[in-house]
Amino acid sequence: MKKLSALVLACAAAAVAAPAAAQFAKPEDAIKYRQSAMFLMQQNFGRVAAMASGRAPFDAKVASDSAAAAEFISRLPWAAYGEGTDKGRDNRAKPEIWSDKAKFNDYAEKMQAEMVKLNAAAKTGSLDTIKTAVGGVGGACKTCHDAFRKD
Repeated sequence: MKKLSALVLACAAAAVAAPAAAQFAKPEDAIKYRQSAMFLMQQNFGRVAAMASGRAPFDAKVASDSAAAAEFISRLPWAAYGEGTDKGRDNRAKPEIWSDKAKFNDYAEKMQAEMVKLNAAAKTGSLDTIKTAVGGVGGACKTCHDAFRKD
């Protein structure tokens, strides 16, 4: 099982490293990919955030597993913001993503750094440490959404 997981992670990392044009046959595929990655990241982060806020019972293993998944997934969607992916059905991305790409990339990197902190915090098993890290991730997500996501 560990070998299979390592293989899956290696394949995903290779896919992220390839140019976006090579990954997606159509812009709609890229949009669907990034939306799916964001959804999976939110679902995993949401589990940890619910525990941190007291809306769900704390389970250290679930928190650790979910934080690890969220951190990994946080590296995936960015290749899908290539040329031609600014239009499409159900596209909630603002045009500023492409006109201010440096700022967008900076926000993405900050969120990923906060996810790394969350993953480290979840590995401690300390709910108080996790609460602090959840706040960092939530703040990073909100900053980017406020600037680059349509309501």
